[in-house]
Amino acid sequence: SRGGGLDMNVKSAWEQGLTGKGVIVTILDDGIEKDHPDLMKNYDSQASYDVNNHDPDPQPRYDYTNENRHGTRCAGEVAAQADNHMCSVGVAYNAKIGGVRMLDGDVTDSVEATSLSLNQQHIQIYSASWGPDDDGRTVDGPATLARKAFFDGITKGRGGLGSIYVWASGNGGRDGDSCNCDGYTNSIHTLSISSATEYGNIPWYSEACSSTLATTYSSGSGGEKQIVTTDLRKTCTETHTGTSASAPLAAGLVALALEANPGLTWRDMQHIVVHTAKKANLKADDWIVNGVNRSVSHSFGYGLMDAGAMVRLARNWTKVPEQHICEIRSRDVDKPIPMNGKITVYLDTDGCEGTLDHVKYLEHIQARITLTASRRGEIQIFLISPMGTRSTLLARRAHDNSREGFNNWAFMTTHSWGETAKGTWILEIENGASSSQLKQWSLVMRGTLTHPQKKNDSTPSYMPIQQPFKCAGITNNGVCIECKPGFYRYGEGCVPNCPDHYYGEMETVLVGNGGNTSSSRSSSSSSYNRHGVCKKCNAACKTCKGPYVTDCYQCSNGYEVRDGQCHKKPLMNFLDPDMLSFFVWVIILCTSLILLFGVVFIVLQARDHRILCWKEKRHYDDSKGKYNGITVNLSAGQESSDTEHIEHVLQNRHTTNLNTCNIYHNNYTHQHA
Repeated sequence: SRGGGLDMNVKSAWEQGLTGKGVIVTILDDGIEKDHPDLMKNYDSQASYDVNNHDPDPQPRYDYTNENRHGTRCAGEVAAQADNHMCSVGVAYNAKIGGVRMLDGDVTDSVEATSLSLNQQHIQIYSASWGPDDDGRTVDGPATLARKAFFDGITKGRGGLGSIYVWASGNGGRDGDSCNCDGYTNSIHTLSISSATEYGNIPWYSEACSSTLATTYSSGSGGEKQIVTTDLRKTCTETHTGTSASAPLAAGLVALALEANPGLTWRDMQHIVVHTAKKANLKADDWIVNGVNRSVSHSFGYGLMDAGAMVRLARNWTKVPEQHICEIRSRDVDKPIPMNGKITVYLDTDGCEGTLDHVKYLEHIQARITLTASRRGEIQIFLISPMGTRSTLLARRAHDNSREGFNNWAFMTTHSWGETAKGTWILEIENGASSSQLKQWSLVMRGTLTHPQKKNDSTPSYMPIQQPFKCAGITNNGVCIECKPGFYRYGEGCVPNCPDHYYGEMETVLVGNGGNTSSSRSSSSSSYNRHGVCKKCNAACKTCKGPYVTDCYQCSNGYEVRDGQCHKKPLMNFLDPDMLSFFVWVIILCTSLILLFGVVFIVLQARDHRILCWKEKRHYDDSKGKYNGITVNLSAGQESSDTEHIEHVLQNRHTTNLNTCNIYHNNYTHQHA
């Protein structure tokens, strides 16, 4: 403890009479030197086992390199004895400590499962500082047996309250690794712990990811102190390092809280950590304020753990409501992810409202993603909650050349803890020089129906209600004129990312405290601030980084890439593709109407011909000396007789027409009788 608000406030918990008494912790590692003078008083054989050699003795294997010192070092951080003038004082110096020797051999699924499930009704806290290779290219996690052991632990351990698994977030920072590719620290069942240096900096070995919950101190660069603890051969060390040292410190802090309230569930403990961790002096560029006004970082989670605050909150803690699980599958499948571009997909949800799975207040969120990639390390994935919190699910990993992609990998984030589930979730996937396709994805939301700290369902007191959470300045009518960092003004609101055909740009705006605006910044006069705004791309660009055609990431419809720029497709030069589509539909509609009219007309004509008989009209034309329509030559002597003949012919023709008409009419009537 450094004091002055720059420590984990352990002395405050001790001053409240809490030392870990009655709490049992085990270290899953390479063994524990059970007869070490700083550990032997607190050693618990029932919390120990040698899984590698299948015997109850967890004593490490000794060699000249002291290779198997790791577990003993971690054990001293938790429960080294106080006031014995030895190495150090454990955070929970009256807790019982055990060790499981399981890393000094082949670490199989069975070995992991046996270790994770050891004596679950006796052991309360399991501390682990190991995982897959931190090489920036591995994606791996617990297999079938280990997953079952985790689940059995949180559902059956400690009489149903749940075993508490504390996990180191990983040491692959130098290789650009992401702890979200580590299925142990990325699990909802583990309390994932990162490291901070003595001066509050991000250590060189630290991995940044959205599954990290909180931070404790550990080693840093040259000149910064490292961790003092027990070591092999009954000695001490001042050089314990990495997130390996951070997880046991967190386990000790959890033991203090568990002594304060033994009835805490595994989820209660995670809630308490979220509520009490503090930003303190931790330095990172990615600190944000989430939708319920909590500071959170990918490097430090919710911040430095605070023992004093944890035990105070634990004493009067009310058990959180039952956990609900709501899974929504996206309809966006088989979407190509363009090279050097990105895709954005939206998922609307009511949090499974109206079902037994209804989630209103969030805890863990998982995006289960299946995608292909010719080079997996080129992929970056982001998830934006309905309340605007942007989580980096996966950062670019320079060493990851795998062509395997991700197969239903559950990327987890804790950054929206306490936010509401209902609304539109946004998944963004950015691609570098890789051929990639999003095959499918789903959103798994875990949380509660009622608020975890309130008996009623009223708005939490910590939620900002004065103005929209994305806005830093609004008009009296509630229209955003300035957006918080990380958001862009679009229309009358703020969005985390500009839509298609727009790009985000920073601009300077004048914000004041006059009658026209309200601002979250305390100031008595107008000032200039920089904030994001969405501006239009060039017409050729669907997505872009600027206003010019050379700034295109993706081309608009009707355009294609030629010579590195978006150009109109040859057949589209004189007609916009959207207008072409419109005209095609108009032509199809008009043609259909004309055909329909023609068919109706023909049918009616045929019907009329069967019912109505059109008669040939004939009359005698005196000027021509003939009947109209009939050509005849009349002589003077023949006029009378020929005229009678013609009248007879016409009369016969007329009669024939009438008879034909009657036949048609009679037939029609009979068919419809």
